[in-house]
Amino acid sequence: MKIIEVTTNAQKKDFLLLSTRLYAHDPHWIRPLDDDIEKVFDPQKNKYFGHGKAVRWLLQNDKGEVIGRVAAFVNEKTVMKDNDQPTGGMGFFECINDQKAAFLLFDTCKSWLKANGMEAMDGPINFGERDNWWGLLVEGFDEPNYGMNYNFPYYKDFFEAYGFQMYFRQLTYRRIIHEPVGALVEHRAKKIAEDINYTFTTLKIKELDKYAEDFRTIYNKAWVKHAGIKAMEKEQAQNIIRQMKPILDEEIVIFAYYKGEPVGFFIQLLDLNQVLRYVNGKIDFIGKLKFAWVKYIKGFSRIIGVAFGVVPEHQRKGMEMGMVYHYKKIAHQPNYQYKIMDMKWIGDFNPKMMRVCEEVGGKVHRIHFTYRKLFDETKEFKRSPMID
Repeated sequence: MKIIEVTTNAQKKDFLLLSTRLYAHDPHWIRPLDDDIEKVFDPQKNKYFGHGKAVRWLLQNDKGEVIGRVAAFVNEKTVMKDNDQPTGGMGFFECINDQKAAFLLFDTCKSWLKANGMEAMDGPINFGERDNWWGLLVEGFDEPNYGMNYNFPYYKDFFEAYGFQMYFRQLTYRRIIHEPVGALVEHRAKKIAEDINYTFTTLKIKELDKYAEDFRTIYNKAWVKHAGIKAMEKEQAQNIIRQMKPILDEEIVIFAYYKGEPVGFFIQLLDLNQVLRYVNGKIDFIGKLKFAWVKYIKGFSRIIGVAFGVVPEHQRKGMEMGMVYHYKKIAHQPNYQYKIMDMKWIGDFNPKMMRVCEEVGGKVHRIHFTYRKLFDETKEFKRSPMID
């Protein structure tokens, strides 16, 4: 077997196409957009290259056939954040069912990371924000949500046999939308409604810049204290909201205000994977037609809860329930088009958010593990710190 660094256009194509061969007979796998993968490794499109580096490799067998792939990266801003040792990352791992091949890919990442001063690696993760391509799927092998890793069950055996240990779990909670909300939600939401200082509204696409700034205000107060998350700039918030625009539906994005000031958001998006299963990795002209067909004719049936934030001074007051109840009044209408809501990327280091998902009727549907491998296994392994 032979490891080859990806440098040419032909090798980049092989990197993308390996997964299409491996999962050719898996009915649940959905091919990600080629551009979503490629932009991770493009210094012109991925700002993380401004404070880090990334490399990717292919693995060939003795016949020259590609049988595996992997990438490794160093983010200089996070190597020591909440870590006892400098920690890099690995991801985009795909491999045939051969432990020797898998270990060769892992060894390649380890050697490169050690050469760059790292003493541990997390994986599989993304060279970018945590919202995409983060964690190994270990439970719930049905159709994945957009941006979430899907992989063969045997990958878990490879990671654990190599010495990776589970650093944290990422839970996806599923709620059947038409089911009634619990009595606790009703009680706490009505209590919030009695306070005239609180107001709830759905997003207005004509005022995207306003909601982008409200989103940024809440995010910076509610989320920056979390490990690995930094303050969001105004331009970044506007770009995030604008990029969401094709999969936005005004009525499924809820904002909360206290005396007119933004204090909470509940952001849900159309699950783009319901389109991607038809476009074979490309949103070209035909892909755009198929997107329009799904959005306006076939219809989306599944939405994704991607972000739930409340500023600290308004937490533990039932705000989350207030936003859910506001959406319930919209969703519990006859013939409502959306049937399933998946609340993805709930870290088990955040028990407060887990409780919210459970209180609104969510049940764990899918589990990903983010692993950590200490290069010196005599050192104490510590799980991700909990959020208060």
